[in-house]
Amino acid sequence: MSKDKQAEEKSPAEASGLKVNWDSSSMSTSYANVVNANSTREEVSVFFGTNQSLSGADSKELTVELDNRIVLNPYAAKRLSILLGRVVADYEKKFGDLNLGAAQE
Repeated sequence: MSKDKQAEEKSPAEASGLKVNWDSSSMSTSYANVVNANSTREEVSVFFGTNQSLSGADSKELTVELDNRIVLNPYAAKRLSILLGRVVADYEKKFGDLNLGAAQE
């Protein structure tokens, strides 16, 4: 992304003149190839895991090991949804469309 475009797409905090310092000193990294989510009135839970099944397509059962759960309030979940939409759109612009096949809605 060009510096001009980055300047145009500032976060609401940055747009209001607030400098955001991202402290990643305690961050950990996990890999996920499966994600699911559900919600209540007060929160949205996003579950991340890995499908480690080596069985063929004939199998009638799939085991997904859930590793992480992130709980967000609905406002943070909506901001995440917008952010991920932008990231995926940028990715597809650079590398081409992502076809999810039958799973795509």
